[in-house]
Amino acid sequence: MTFDRKKKSIAQFFSANPHVRWAVLGLVLVIFATGLYPDLVIKKHRYSVGEVALTDIKASEAFFIEEPPRSKPRLTPVDKKRPAVYDRDPAVAAQTIARLNAAFDQLRSMGEATPLQSSTPAPHGSAPLPPSTGTPAKPDPTAGSNGQPRKARPTPTQDLFETLLGVEVDAATIATFAENGFSEEIPELVAAIVSQVLTTGVVADKKRLLKESKNGITLRDQQTDSETHVTQLKQFYGPQQAKTMVRIVGDPLLRQVSPDLRDAIVDLSRQLIRPNMVPNRQETAARRAAAATQGEPVRHMIKKGEMLVREGERITELQFRKIQAMQAQADTHRIPMAGIGAVALLAAILILQYHVRLESRINAPKFGNKDLFFLGSVMAVLMVVVNISTTLPDDWFLGLSSLRPSSTVGFGIPLAAGAMIVCLIMGLDIALIFSLTLALSATMLLQGSLETFIYFILSCTMASWWLQDCRERRVVIKAGARLGLLNALLAVIIDLYAGAAAWVTLPVDVTMAFLGGFGAGIIAAGMAPLVEWVFGYTTDITLLEQANLDRPILRRLMVEAPGTYHHSIIVGSMVEAAATAIGANPILAKVCGYYHDIGKLKQPLYFIENQSDGKNKHDKLAPSMSALILIAHVKNGVELARENNLGQVIIDSIEQHHGTSLISYFYAKAKAVKGENAVNIDDFRYPGPRPQTREAGLVMLADVLEAASRTLSNPTPSRINGLVRNLINNVFSDGQLDHCELTLKDLTLIADHFTKILNGIHHHRIEYQDSAANSSGKSRHANTDRKQPAPLQVAK
Repeated sequence: MTFDRKKKSIAQFFSANPHVRWAVLGLVLVIFATGLYPDLVIKKHRYSVGEVALTDIKASEAFFIEEPPRSKPRLTPVDKKRPAVYDRDPAVAAQTIARLNAAFDQLRSMGEATPLQSSTPAPHGSAPLPPSTGTPAKPDPTAGSNGQPRKARPTPTQDLFETLLGVEVDAATIATFAENGFSEEIPELVAAIVSQVLTTGVVADKKRLLKESKNGITLRDQQTDSETHVTQLKQFYGPQQAKTMVRIVGDPLLRQVSPDLRDAIVDLSRQLIRPNMVPNRQETAARRAAAATQGEPVRHMIKKGEMLVREGERITELQFRKIQAMQAQADTHRIPMAGIGAVALLAAILILQYHVRLESRINAPKFGNKDLFFLGSVMAVLMVVVNISTTLPDDWFLGLSSLRPSSTVGFGIPLAAGAMIVCLIMGLDIALIFSLTLALSATMLLQGSLETFIYFILSCTMASWWLQDCRERRVVIKAGARLGLLNALLAVIIDLYAGAAAWVTLPVDVTMAFLGGFGAGIIAAGMAPLVEWVFGYTTDITLLEQANLDRPILRRLMVEAPGTYHHSIIVGSMVEAAATAIGANPILAKVCGYYHDIGKLKQPLYFIENQSDGKNKHDKLAPSMSALILIAHVKNGVELARENNLGQVIIDSIEQHHGTSLISYFYAKAKAVKGENAVNIDDFRYPGPRPQTREAGLVMLADVLEAASRTLSNPTPSRINGLVRNLINNVFSDGQLDHCELTLKDLTLIADHFTKILNGIHHHRIEYQDSAANSSGKSRHANTDRKQPAPLQVAK
């Protein structure tokens, strides 16, 4: 008894203590930080030349190693592949913005109304008509957005504006700016868009830039003369990509702007975009020549996943220098500010989502910290899966870097399995929030870009959407197949957007994306029962399995307590219909109705619905003893539910289906025998608790109403309707429904549906002719159909 009490107190501590929630948050953040920088917790062995390698040593990330200077100057293929030099000019953005502000300031000071009126005004909502020549006018390929040629019929304002900016701007764009008075907000918005695009970098010939992907480029800042070696070249924009990004970058900034002004700002921003990265061919050639003529060290690139030393080999000097270079690069990036910011960002998202979405649910007695344990565990496991994927050798995936957004490793990660499991357990709303956090954390772990995040968030969101109201395990597999097709389509779109679509890589990306989605469905279908068992959840799929009337406990109830079995089936039907009407879970309500009285199996003959011989066993018992027997069926039901692994939600419903209601019949009988002051009313109340969910409240009402309807001598519709509404009012007035969130509107709908079902059960039947003919003389034996028929005389 002491052990059970201690066990219960420990469980209560973990389910309700708020400090446990901070511990779960800390665990998730530690796993996330470890995934970003595993060297923080894993101490690696420091090798020396000649030492035997204890394990295989692979490059954890790409790095460069230098060869000693050569004695003979010669230009080798290695020298020719030294990184090309590109110059980046930050002044391009500053000069463009300066010209933009100067142009708007000058036009604003001049006042724009008069010059624009020099053109012939067109009717409202239409463009000016071209002069008639007798033949249809061919469309001008240089026409602007309003159909007018860019330089046709220029106005003084247009000439001045183009002169100040140094770009061509069509008259419709300038007219739109003039209508808005050349507001100061317009150049601010244009400057924000142009600055954001140019900050990323725009190159005139991106195809040529991508040819340097193998060795990367040396990016030199013309203002500071600082140099950076860049290997991820897809991040830079070509001219067309830059113009596309103007619209993408501008959409969130221009939401409050009118459509005409939005188009004008986008058009001007596109005209102002100029390449700010140019290849420096002379510097590139000079450096490559210097590597041969001056004996400079040659840098070799070691790819991520490349084998440095195999287990059992003696480490050579070259291998030792490779290991040192890899460890030195890892040591210089142990705790960068970006990593601290990533952990802080994830912590902020988790805390805010908890307060906005989960706090009210977690504080409910039904859930407690169990939901946080579950969500934290799923996220931690998937973070480990993402970390494992980053350690896979590149050779497995055609040499593609696993850190790239378009990587087959990224496409093949079954990240959506977590969202699917959460949707099965906790519903669509929680799954969508979980998907957002999971996609963001996975993107940061993979060091991916925007397209990586979009791929993961769309995949997880649609996986959750397709599993809402899932009631069959095969639906999970079908959702996985759909998700695989969606992932394949997203892979194609992302490859096209990133410029990585090629006949060699695209089929692999599509295949891996499909396998990632389909594999997520298989993982979710297989892991859902395990999650239910570990965390004590019950999904709709399990509830449908428990609703099978051939289950042993229900068959035993049918044989040993047939009256209770019939009562439970009717209660299940009643609560299922009412739950559908009020938006509760109809499957959960029906199953709870089936099992709510299984505790009567211990002493079935002490309940009147199972007494067939007309003898009531309570007639020989004291009222207090009869009350104890009735109360005990709740405790017995909980024990049987645990023995048959029915799940916590059904156990809770069994405990709560009588709440703390009074056994009024035996309480009144006890007062008549002992006197009113000699009876303690609490001895005749069920122990509770009161219903905590809407489904449990429905079971309580249906249990009371079904039993009471059997006492009606003439169950007409009006009597049934009055009985239903009076008993619901009595239960409500007694406070039994205070904790189950049933509103007055819900109670009205419940009463209507219960009345309809009870009327169907107790409706009158027509009399047969033989009964009607004999009713005048045999009124005492009118129910002749219930007599044993006379034996038939069979001719021999």
